[in-house]
Amino acid sequence: MVEKTKETEELNKKEKKKVEKLQEELEKLQADVEHWKNEYYRAYADTKNLRNNLEKDYRESLKYRTEGFIEELLPILDSFHMALGNEPEDPTLKNYLIGFQFIYRNLVSVLENEGVSEVSPQIGETFSPLTMNAVDTVEGEEDNKVVKLYTKGYKLHDRIIRPAGVQVSVHKEENKDNNEQSEESDA
Repeated sequence: MVEKTKETEELNKKEKKKVEKLQEELEKLQADVEHWKNEYYRAYADTKNLRNNLEKDYRESLKYRTEGFIEELLPILDSFHMALGNEPEDPTLKNYLIGFQFIYRNLVSVLENEGVSEVSPQIGETFSPLTMNAVDTVEGEEDNKVVKLYTKGYKLHDRIIRPAGVQVSVHKEENKDNNEQSEESDA
């Protein structure tokens, strides 16, 4: 009987070792499962983010697809502005002017349908570097006011294609000029 107990103890020890070994292997496999599950979720999230970014880029490219074409049309629009700004005296030329106005309105209508809008600052408006380009400056009563509009600006949806070309006023500094002149005459 003592021998059976020893054999039983040895079998129990062997079984306990097998059970411990199996438990360690099970824990290792569970850790691997958890690791690969995390890797899967990370790859899934990366794929979803990539898909969202690609869709956003695609929408942006569709929205601004005509930007290059519109940039090439700007000199034509400027020519229309110059031609329509002059009032001819000859009745025949006035008829042509009416035709040019019709063509211009159609062209502007098509551009507006594509999301193009004019940036046309008014005289006396405050200068904005986001939508305007200061072509030159002139002394005036107030600082940073639009004095003259040279060329209209254009934007496609919310993106500026070309800023408006304007002349900007600069406040006249008489005291500073007088002080510099007096310092020069003292020297």
